[in-house]
Amino acid sequence: MPTRSLQPGTLWPAVLARTAHALARGALHPIETVQLTLDDGGIRFVVRQVSSLAGKAREQATWPRPLVDPFLPHDPDLFVTDVSPTHFALLNKFNVIDHHLLIVTRAFEPQEALLELDDFMAWFACLSELEGLGFYNGGRAAGASQSHKHLQIVPLPLGDAGQALPIDPLIAAATFDDAIVTLPGLPFQHAFTRLEPQSPACAAAQALERYRILLDAVGVGGMEVGGHAHQSAPYNLLVTPGWMLLVPRSAEHADGVAVNSLGFAGSLFVRDAQQLETVRKTGPMTLLRRVGFPRVPAA
Repeated sequence: MPTRSLQPGTLWPAVLARTAHALARGALHPIETVQLTLDDGGIRFVVRQVSSLAGKAREQATWPRPLVDPFLPHDPDLFVTDVSPTHFALLNKFNVIDHHLLIVTRAFEPQEALLELDDFMAWFACLSELEGLGFYNGGRAAGASQSHKHLQIVPLPLGDAGQALPIDPLIAAATFDDAIVTLPGLPFQHAFTRLEPQSPACAAAQALERYRILLDAVGVGGMEVGGHAHQSAPYNLLVTPGWMLLVPRSAEHADGVAVNSLGFAGSLFVRDAQQLETVRKTGPMTLLRRVGFPRVPAA
């Protein structure tokens, strides 16, 4: 029988091979964008705007997404690999960033369910195989477009600004007197932690422990729904092998611009020139503050 565990050294070749296959079969629909940068609050934000060459037909095919579960069953042309007994990897059908991976639970679990050890085990198994940023949109107000639990990974660098992540300068400037800290310069409520380099299994266990502390630090609790632990409020989570950042959410949009987890890493996506102008006038940091909660200055 085929294994249901990711084998070392196989993920990236599988991603490349499946991308070529899915494009040839017409199963993958990359969203063409033009990219620019906007400096704000010490971050060089990467902003991707849907290219005018993409055409309205592509836009109408992408928004709004159909209210069906695309993972049960999943499109076999988008299947990349089995990751674990509980998760498998798919290509994101409508990808803005090349080689965007979805790490999906085999059985249905709601996106609002709290993450568990199995989730982090699958996530870190993949993150140990490629240089990427993991992210999780905890609920529709946090940017989730599907109700079936799925973790996500995009390869780094995140843009063409000469750094792996736009948020890297703020992380480098932070001091770490405690396990859980806040990053100077971010005007919205959040909690940040560093992770120790270790095996994927040990990293997953540490990440789960820190994840629960991060949730508590920003006031996102748990509640029982149908016998399972769910989040009490929406949030975004960014994950790398070296750190995690969690941001509670108050709204899905600000001034009509939708924001998901990648916004808090310094990457924004706009549909047209009007939204781009909104981002320019308002400022990326202000948009992030409006979809989160304003940070209360220390007394």
